[in-house]
Amino acid sequence: MSTATYPETWDLDVFFKGGSESEELKQHLHTYGEKIEVFAKKVEQFQTPASSDSSYLVYQHIQEAKGIMMGVFQAGAFASCLEAQDMNDTGAGVIRGKVTAMGAEFSSAFQAFQQKLSKTEDQVWDELLKDDGLKEYTFIMTEWREAAKDKLSEAEEGLISALGVDGYHGWGQMYNALVSEMSVEIEVDGEVKTLSVGQANNLRSHEDPKVREDVHQKLEAAWSKNENLFAQTLNHLGGYRLAMYKKRGWDDFMKEPLEYNRMKPETLDAMWGAISKSKDAFVKFLDHKAKLLGLEKMSWAHIGAPLSESVKKLSYDEGAAFILKHFKKFGPEMAAFAEKAFEDGWIEAEDRAGKRPGGFCTGFPLSEQSRIFMTYSGSMSNVATLAHELGHAFHTYALRPMDPLNRRYAMNVAETASTFAEMIVSDAAVKEADTKDEQAALLEDKVSRSIAFFMNIHSRFIFEQRFYEERKEGFVTAKRLNELTTEAQNEAYAGAVTDNEPHFWASKLHFHITGVPFYNFPYTFGYLFSLSVYARALEEGQAYEEKYMALLRDTAVMTTEDLAMKHLGEDITTEAFWMKGIELCIQDAEEFVRLTSE
Repeated sequence: MSTATYPETWDLDVFFKGGSESEELKQHLHTYGEKIEVFAKKVEQFQTPASSDSSYLVYQHIQEAKGIMMGVFQAGAFASCLEAQDMNDTGAGVIRGKVTAMGAEFSSAFQAFQQKLSKTEDQVWDELLKDDGLKEYTFIMTEWREAAKDKLSEAEEGLISALGVDGYHGWGQMYNALVSEMSVEIEVDGEVKTLSVGQANNLRSHEDPKVREDVHQKLEAAWSKNENLFAQTLNHLGGYRLAMYKKRGWDDFMKEPLEYNRMKPETLDAMWGAISKSKDAFVKFLDHKAKLLGLEKMSWAHIGAPLSESVKKLSYDEGAAFILKHFKKFGPEMAAFAEKAFEDGWIEAEDRAGKRPGGFCTGFPLSEQSRIFMTYSGSMSNVATLAHELGHAFHTYALRPMDPLNRRYAMNVAETASTFAEMIVSDAAVKEADTKDEQAALLEDKVSRSIAFFMNIHSRFIFEQRFYEERKEGFVTAKRLNELTTEAQNEAYAGAVTDNEPHFWASKLHFHITGVPFYNFPYTFGYLFSLSVYARALEEGQAYEEKYMALLRDTAVMTTEDLAMKHLGEDITTEAFWMKGIELCIQDAEEFVRLTSE
């Protein structure tokens, strides 16, 4: 049987031909720009419903808004793909600017519609939701209503959106522009190379400890050199958010991120509480890994160090075959979906210069397709990343029977589907390892992910909380940001690492992203939540796929607490729930120490 040959570059022409110079895209943006203008005028004339007779008009406005959202998201996804595949594509940045401006204009009109709708009297509101056209939107419309009640007037919210384009979002774009200009010189294999910070970051797991130390020192120096510029971007982003919260009368800066993730503060507290009580096994793991590397204690430069060269490399086709083989064991629909993604050029995996670092999955709602971005170089970690992004795409696929307005799931449950798919592959890799050394290396990679979620992400959360507390009182200097980072790392890593990376606050893009506040804890939530889902899948085998897809469909129309109770029968506001998942990770850490101590 001949081996399949899958394309390693994605097909974007199916959406808009011609890349950043696409005439089709220009026409698309023009069309949707006009649609936004028409919608905004209709919203101006729209009156708060006084009776259920307004139900059809409300329905029409919602359908119109839905169509615009899908069109704007389509263009935004295309811009993201262009920016990622070629960082030197200046046309992609121009498109991004246009889409951001369009999004802000639509957001202003849509918020005005939501504000007017939110003022509907309770009795009329209940009648509206009984309407055949509107009842499927009960969850999302109720969410709109509650959010609108918490905000300022239509005019004030419109002004916030308009000023945010060159204010709030402008600072985020300034951060990206500054980072794109940075470079460091690193000596690799006797050759000095000038690398972007993204390329240099990829060398953190280089097999040569001297290269890892050089990368750590050079990157710290580069971020230090620009620390005052990055202190400006971070402070203005944080200051903008806090000023907006204050105007709205919000005292708690966690209000927006928690509501964005549809979760209670008790759930977040329970998760971090369980993790904080469970650090010992991971400290022992890092201590043990340090000894295997010939170090007295783990240092920041070597956290990502590989322990063995015995792990086999897989070609892109072999990696795809491995994923498909194990997805099939879970369920036929997930495997068939992944195969289509490989065959139809949904994935940009080629290892070439000029690409943005990292990976992501984005959806094209008008086409009902996804695109996955990563750089594949043959490691099992790459295979796991590819499976992770396919998990995101499968989540979008599972939601296709739902109305497009009932597909917006929160970030914490978004990370559930991706991590679930990743676990299928990483677990299989450990079980199918040819040698004890290979098994240990793969297990180390798996435990390192637990450490990232329980320690690294925890340090980001602690830092960001304390930054916002201090930002309330005024500008937080670069020196103080370094101190806050160091304190957070020491606490989150429980003393397992001897030194620090004080400029992590500057180097981590997530702190400077405007679209998502507190871009950290949802990763840990998704990781642990998916462990519980994965445990069910192992118990029930292929029969679980249908239940899993039902869970994914509910992620967009339920709070996380209700989702867990309905599909898992679990109360996630208790530490006991989170401990179940953490215990599985502890077992992996202990197994690694046992394997490598013999």
